[in-house]
Amino acid sequence: MQREKTTLNVRHRTAYRYARPVELGEHRLMLRPRDGHDQRLVESELTIEPRPARIRWLYDALDNCVALASFAGSTTSLIVESRFTVDRREDDSPGGEIDPRARHYPFSYLPEELPDVSRSIERIYADPGGDLERWANQFVTSGGTTQTGHLLMTMTYAIKEGFSYERREEAGVQAPWATLDRRKGSCRDFAVLMMEAARTLGIAARFVSGYIYAPCGETEPERLGGGATHAWVQVYLPGAGWIEFDPTNGLIGGKDLIRVAVARVPEQAAPLTGTYYGNLEDELGMEVSVEVTQQI
Repeated sequence: MQREKTTLNVRHRTAYRYARPVELGEHRLMLRPRDGHDQRLVESELTIEPRPARIRWLYDALDNCVALASFAGSTTSLIVESRFTVDRREDDSPGGEIDPRARHYPFSYLPEELPDVSRSIERIYADPGGDLERWANQFVTSGGTTQTGHLLMTMTYAIKEGFSYERREEAGVQAPWATLDRRKGSCRDFAVLMMEAARTLGIAARFVSGYIYAPCGETEPERLGGGATHAWVQVYLPGAGWIEFDPTNGLIGGKDLIRVAVARVPEQAAPLTGTYYGNLEDELGMEVSVEVTQQI
């Protein structure tokens, strides 16, 4: 059974400025949200100035919707604006109905599952001092029974309560050991920390990029990561499928999260990437604004 839907409107605008005319190379856009049983795309609009000579749409290896924009001529600016409306539903049981064989940790994936989830178990960051492994193993009950759902929920809340959130405008993600050392990071950093910690324990996890609805009412819970793109984690549990965990906000599932892309590594889920032909100093900077509002 599902609760009533919430309709959310998203406006994401990115503007690049250049000191003199430059030629634009191909740009890759991941701005169209994923469609599914709990998230339905109602309408969408993509505006690009200058107008591309060609836009080609495709689905990548993880079924994310990607637009490739090619340009002709030169320009002193590039403005990309994505607007869309989604209906978002929240399951009454966000943790799903975990298969009995996976309700307690450790568990094993079935042979027919393993080929599809094995790459999501592979770690991508070095852990030279073993800090991440030690941190992840503290959520496993030593000499006792560990419930898988409780392990993942505890890990989610531990990041929410034990680390300080900071918005970082620069591109890239901190290595998990750096986040553990600093005890602070952005939503991207927290997502990577939890993703790699789960993988350390042999649990399939992947990076999710999208948006979060952050209501301002006094009775509403505080939501970090609003006003920008947001990042969180999906974990694959047999019987329940891919379950969402947002360590920045301590959320398991939730109708306030809007999925756009899922990826094995964060770089695969970048909202907008591309090149220009000119000098490095020609680029004057980038301005990004994100608005997520609830449709009444």
